[in-house]
Amino acid sequence: MAPRTARHARRAAGAVASAALLLPLVGAPPAASAARAGTGTLQREFAEAAAEYHVPQSVLLAVSYLESRWDVHGGAPSVTGGYGPMHLTDAATALASAVPPAEPGADARGAAAPAATAGPGGGHRRPGEAPSVPSPGALPARLRTLPRAAALTGLPPARLRERTAENVRGGAALLADAQKRLGLPASGRPDDWFGAVAGYSGASDTRSATAFANDVFEVLRTGQERVNDAGQHVSLPASGALAPRRDQVARLGLTTPPPSGAECPGSVSCEAVPAPYQKLEGSDYGNHDVADRPRSQKARFIVVHDTEGTWETTLRLIKDPAYVSWNYTVRSSDGHIAQHVPTKDVAWHAGNWYVNSASVGIEHEGFLARPDAWYTEEMYRTSARLVRYLADRLDIPLDRRHILGHDNVPGTTPSTIKGMHTDPGPYWDWAHYFELMGRPFRPAGGPFGGLVTILPEYDVNMPVYTGCEKPGRRCLPHGSGAVRLHTGPGENTPLIKDVGLRPDGSPSTTDVNDTGARASTGQQFAVAGRLPGWTAVWYLGQKAWFRDPWWSPVTAGAQGRIATPRQGLKDIPVYGRAYPEKEAYPPGVPVQPLVPLPYRLPAGQAYAVGEEIPGEFLWAGNFDPAAHRVVRGKETYYEIQFGHRVAFVRASDVTVRPSGR
Repeated sequence: MAPRTARHARRAAGAVASAALLLPLVGAPPAASAARAGTGTLQREFAEAAAEYHVPQSVLLAVSYLESRWDVHGGAPSVTGGYGPMHLTDAATALASAVPPAEPGADARGAAAPAATAGPGGGHRRPGEAPSVPSPGALPARLRTLPRAAALTGLPPARLRERTAENVRGGAALLADAQKRLGLPASGRPDDWFGAVAGYSGASDTRSATAFANDVFEVLRTGQERVNDAGQHVSLPASGALAPRRDQVARLGLTTPPPSGAECPGSVSCEAVPAPYQKLEGSDYGNHDVADRPRSQKARFIVVHDTEGTWETTLRLIKDPAYVSWNYTVRSSDGHIAQHVPTKDVAWHAGNWYVNSASVGIEHEGFLARPDAWYTEEMYRTSARLVRYLADRLDIPLDRRHILGHDNVPGTTPSTIKGMHTDPGPYWDWAHYFELMGRPFRPAGGPFGGLVTILPEYDVNMPVYTGCEKPGRRCLPHGSGAVRLHTGPGENTPLIKDVGLRPDGSPSTTDVNDTGARASTGQQFAVAGRLPGWTAVWYLGQKAWFRDPWWSPVTAGAQGRIATPRQGLKDIPVYGRAYPEKEAYPPGVPVQPLVPLPYRLPAGQAYAVGEEIPGEFLWAGNFDPAAHRVVRGKETYYEIQFGHRVAFVRASDVTVRPSGR
């Protein structure tokens, strides 16, 4: 199993280097528009642009909210080369100034030792390798709306990229031009702009365009208000009942694809782009396993990834039978979703075969090490709908013990830990994501509940990270959903050690890909101590401290179940997979060694517990799914939040009790 998978990853990596169309975007943000002028400046700019181009101000505000949540990102481009609050796309310029990422890869199937490189969520290129830059005409129209806005407004493209007032004018001009092209008057009624809003998405099919416009009109109906990343207060009053003219979409002349059969909620745009299940040389095959979930196994996790590449590149990769696979990809520009592997089957996405066999993997067009290569609000929204839909269908709880980042998936053995992936990284907004699912993180248990939920305020929580552009160099300041953990209650104390990542015992670092001393939004940990302005939790077998002042807390009180070593045990082993005992394996199925990770859970420490799960192993050793076997043993396990990544402990090793007692 291992040689086949490693060969797949190496083979794919060579092809991707020349084919990848990536946007690992870094640049010096222009100062002109990022300055925090009057807190109502941006609101006024929306009003002026709406009046100039005869677009309802509410429509302009709602479109901008779906694209950027009114953030300006210091003039830096998004994942798809979009600039400013209106997300005007100029991918050719963004690519020309791109700096390549440097995240290492790993074996996405996760059957054994990691390979040198891997697929989405793990870096498609070798460190230092520059992206290829296509001509502007070779890019899809949705990636070059800024040049069109420049032509309509007569403004230089640089000003549309760098100045918010001009950027908003450019967005208004595009909406007005779309309305004109549809042969519709510049009505003052928002209802009359549905077709123009659908066209603004840049989608090439009616389903995607309509889904985007529906979300814009939902924002119009409910209203929004927030302070953006430049300190600008923007508000959009709720419109209440609306009667949008959905019939206008037909005038756009877009394709109308037949029903795709993809497993998606009806409120999103979704298509099927199947991953090939194909026989290769000898006993080799790819790029996923045919199964029969949930009858064969229960899917227990949904794993969130980022692609480290564009939509076009990612879809090319999924069609390669010698590559790895994942279940879904979500496009950043408009939230369009492609399903590649049915949820009944097992995709090779997590770098941990146990997690693969018990999960669904969702890739998001993006880059973890680019603070301002930002995701659109529409991508967050459609992904949240997909997760909520899958969680309901597959009976998966909507919490951070079941909705994992790829960076929360544990290594399988000590040798694989260093190669585990680190996406979607510290810049993924878990709090907002769960709010969109209708499951916001809230205090539950008070100060004496025994647990805390990590819950910093994303926009103002800006821990220092390094390595986004070059090793050791500081990343641009940016909001984050993660906190950093120290050995003592002080900023100058060493960071917590992760002996799996650094067997020599050296401390963790501030590198953006270093998960050794990091706790993320929604994760729960048992309280180990408190001092003024500081909270300690049990983490990787250590007492870990983080700044948690009462006037700006980064936690919420919680209660639940905790696991401690059974009485009489000095410490217990921790595992990266929940495999059966050797006696459970039938003839013909190789026994999987139960190898503990290089951590111990000492007596006197406690860890937040998920559900009790059976010891289970999917044997998929060849192309014929009829020969596959699911092995279950008598040994059961508990999932625990052990560090930044989850882990598993044997139920026979622990005592589980309510926290706070």
